[in-house]
Amino acid sequence: MPDNPLLTTLLQKLDEPAARFARLDRYFDGTQPLTYLSPDARKALGDRLTAVSVNVPRLLVESVAERLRVTGFTGIDLWTDWLANDLDQTSHILHREALCLGSAYAIVWAAEGRPNVSVESARQVTVATDPGTRRTVAALKRWETKTTTEAVLFEADQITRLRANSTGATTAGFRVIETLDNPLGVVPVVRFANRTRLLEDGRSEMADVLDLTDAVVKLTTDMLVSSEYTARPRRFATGVELEEEDVLDADGNPTGETESVNPIPEGSRAMVSENPEAKFGQLPGSDLSGYENAIGVVMRQISAVSGLPEHLLGIGGDNPQSADAIRVSEAALTARAEARQASFGRAWEEVAKLMVAVRDGLAPEAVHPRIAWADPSTRSVAQEADAVVKLFSAGLLPASTALARLGYSEQEITEIRTARRSEALDVAGTDLSRLLS
Repeated sequence: MPDNPLLTTLLQKLDEPAARFARLDRYFDGTQPLTYLSPDARKALGDRLTAVSVNVPRLLVESVAERLRVTGFTGIDLWTDWLANDLDQTSHILHREALCLGSAYAIVWAAEGRPNVSVESARQVTVATDPGTRRTVAALKRWETKTTTEAVLFEADQITRLRANSTGATTAGFRVIETLDNPLGVVPVVRFANRTRLLEDGRSEMADVLDLTDAVVKLTTDMLVSSEYTARPRRFATGVELEEEDVLDADGNPTGETESVNPIPEGSRAMVSENPEAKFGQLPGSDLSGYENAIGVVMRQISAVSGLPEHLLGIGGDNPQSADAIRVSEAALTARAEARQASFGRAWEEVAKLMVAVRDGLAPEAVHPRIAWADPSTRSVAQEADAVVKLFSAGLLPASTALARLGYSEQEITEIRTARRSEALDVAGTDLSRLLS
């Protein structure tokens, strides 16, 4: 292994959060263990109840991620390269990854003279930052093939490819395969950190609801156990003599022993007895409404700490809500999404700088893009269109800005403007070929 303390530090840093990431992945996938299931309940249920998933963590991540939609950039012409790198699709995956694990990354490099952007997981990429400026000074990506472990060390002046001739290599066994100059002069790796405090090192969006989700799963499990054993009404009979049946061995042959059994089959719809002293009755099933109330209490706590409105959590929906009431109930979730737009937006602007620098041969600091996001609030198309048309009619917005407010991309706006010019010329009867001749 090359004698490089920076490489060793980054390799170790990449492995540090592995256990935390594994736990977060289980909650996101809904495969976390049944935390509060008692041994007696587990024994009584046998193999009939192995897992219960009330996947609130994934709901929270998806609810925030679906409100993070990049619609374009101002100050630069980048949308064609953005689409060429499939970032209109993979940007959503990056947002979801950052919200789930607390961090995600984008690597920008050149491919045949054009910018090439790949979105990366925090499981494979990490960065080193200057504690004074908080700027990235180096980055590392490590992944496995069928027979080797590959790594790339990104620095401001060079890119180093390394390889270990075995799978599962962590900090040992790597040798340098190739070293390339870095003409960008900066580390071409951008971190998307989901943080709400200054010195926070990326926090999962799910962190506040994990324990509360365990509580919901526990109550739901108890409700299912009660439903199995006590919620069904039980019938009883007194004064009825039990019948004796032969006890059979494993081969179905009588053993010579007998056992007392209920003469009335469990599924019988009619119970008959010749004994005049026999009495029949029924025990009521247990009421499960207490579990519903308890789950509702925990769900409201989840709503309070996460910003998820109650109607998304399946509570408080006895009466249909109006569109305005839904928007008001989603105000906290919308504010959370806007905060993520602010933090992720700066990272996307760094990615845009690197893309333009690769494409045009400029220094990244000479590029000044501004990102545009779709409105994260829940508004109907009719309401949004009505508001934008009123602003346009009053002369407060130009047509291009109005179209952008409606969620159209830069390319779509250009196509619409071109089509409108063509239609205007057709209506006027203008023949462009004559004007050019």
